[in-house]
Amino acid sequence: MKNFLKIIRHNSLFLKMFLIMLVSIVAVSVLITFSTIRMSHNLFMETFSITNSKVLSQIKQEFESFSYSVVFTTMSVENNGTIKRSLIQDHVTSTDESSSVYTISQQMENIYSDSPNEANMIVLGENKRLFNMKYAHWPVTAQELLDHRITQYTRANPGTIMYQYVDGKITNDVPMLVATKALMERSTDNIYGYLYIPIRERDLREFYGGYTSKGNDVLLIDGSGQVVSSNKQEWIGQYESDLLAVAKDTEENNLEYQEVNVFDKDYLLLSASLPALDLYLINLVDQEMVLDNLVDTKEIVFISALIVLIAVVVVFLISRRITNSLRRLVRQISDMAKYDFGKPIDESGGYEARKIAIAFNYMLNELQEHVDELLQTQRRQRKAELEALQHQINPHFLYNTLTSVKFLVKEGKKEAAFDTIDALIPLLQNALGNVDETITVEQEVANIHNYVQINQMRYGDRIKVNSLISPDCLHYHLPKLVIQPFIENAFFHAFTKKKYGFIQILIAQRGDKLICEVIDTGDGMEVDKMQSKKGKRQLFSGIGVRNVHERIQLLYGPAYGVEITSEVGKGTKIKITLPLSDEKTKDITISKNNTKRRFLDG
Repeated sequence: MKNFLKIIRHNSLFLKMFLIMLVSIVAVSVLITFSTIRMSHNLFMETFSITNSKVLSQIKQEFESFSYSVVFTTMSVENNGTIKRSLIQDHVTSTDESSSVYTISQQMENIYSDSPNEANMIVLGENKRLFNMKYAHWPVTAQELLDHRITQYTRANPGTIMYQYVDGKITNDVPMLVATKALMERSTDNIYGYLYIPIRERDLREFYGGYTSKGNDVLLIDGSGQVVSSNKQEWIGQYESDLLAVAKDTEENNLEYQEVNVFDKDYLLLSASLPALDLYLINLVDQEMVLDNLVDTKEIVFISALIVLIAVVVVFLISRRITNSLRRLVRQISDMAKYDFGKPIDESGGYEARKIAIAFNYMLNELQEHVDELLQTQRRQRKAELEALQHQINPHFLYNTLTSVKFLVKEGKKEAAFDTIDALIPLLQNALGNVDETITVEQEVANIHNYVQINQMRYGDRIKVNSLISPDCLHYHLPKLVIQPFIENAFFHAFTKKKYGFIQILIAQRGDKLICEVIDTGDGMEVDKMQSKKGKRQLFSGIGVRNVHERIQLLYGPAYGVEITSEVGKGTKIKITLPLSDEKTKDITISKNNTKRRFLDG
């Protein structure tokens, strides 16, 4: 996970650019695909509505021809005297009956020739005499017809040709559309018979069956909202009042089409009124199915995905090239900040990266010159400060030391006086020498021994000093006046309450570092208070704890310096961390990189 996050962090610019491009390309492709489908849909609606309107007109003509044939047949039957006499007579002989049947059959044959090919014709009198042209199509009795609702409805509307939907047992479950007309005496308007012209639904379907297809359906619906015919068998006989209302609205408002939801689907509805038949001719177009056939969505999506893929690959290569140049530039700048400020970065990559590299190298050269100047100024200033502080030896220390020598001479302790003076001389020589000069640990230990000897001459044995120096550290070098000030601080300030105690000096190598520790068992202190009063507590050379710490960090970097831990009543521990150095340096050079970092941070 860490490596994954690292990769993302290092390629963040590329990922951002790539994601923006990817989202943009996908969005454009989706919008174009959607727009194409929508335009295809609109074009289809316009074209399909025009085409189907013409188709509906042709189907309407077929039904009007059928209606005309029905009207002509009805008039012929009403004007035929033979048929009228047969339906009026109540009592005839068998001979007359046979002759009458033959004659009426001949008359009906002549009339039937003008009827639709698949239509039947039945004549029924009030005297219950029935003549059926195609008995096999509708084997119905006179009594069944007289008792049926279609006859009753015809009787109630004697002057109108009625078109009624019939199914059930009376038709042997074969749906039919039956045109009926009451036959009346013109002089008295008495009904003497009925004319039936039934056409089976499957024969009626022939009028429009050639114009239907999958998703393109036609149906006939009567004034009650019942579907009397359709190429979809499951729709026949259903009552769809909402569909009838939409069809009427389309016809009355002269609309080309409307969108409806019927039979649990979305359809495009076109309609035409058949007033002579009291029917509505409706064309339903399944939008989803037809559009799927018209517009290959999968193909469009595949083409769009292919375009997106190609665009993404191109964007990937271009973005990668741009971001790689910038990433190399960033890596070089990052490495430079860590390791080497003096090394210029490569002026390579794209146009933008090269321009940035050129500008950065120019800035780096200017910075280099400024830092060199700053280094020289800092070195001279630091050296002057240290030399000035070095010469400000605590006058009380010299006064007390000389006073101690004076009393030793008066008391006749010449050897002790000589030893004190012998310890003071190299101590002063070391303090007054070149402040930038490094000395070995062995020399520093000797100076510490001399300093301890002078102080024990004053304080006696109540403060004992122990040292533990690792032999393998004696040849290492360290700056002057680094350890000795902390021993002085322990002598002067650690035992104000306690009168007796120990000071331990430890010097050892730990890894690649030189560790020097000064530990006392004195009064201890709160570290925060000690640091806040550093201005009042002057050490041996006048260099405060913070000054020593900053001097070490200035010379060697932030990995080195002084750490102080203290506990009231238990003592104080000073830990000095220095690098391992085997060579004597007359002029300690301040690190340029460290100075540059301090310059940039400050």
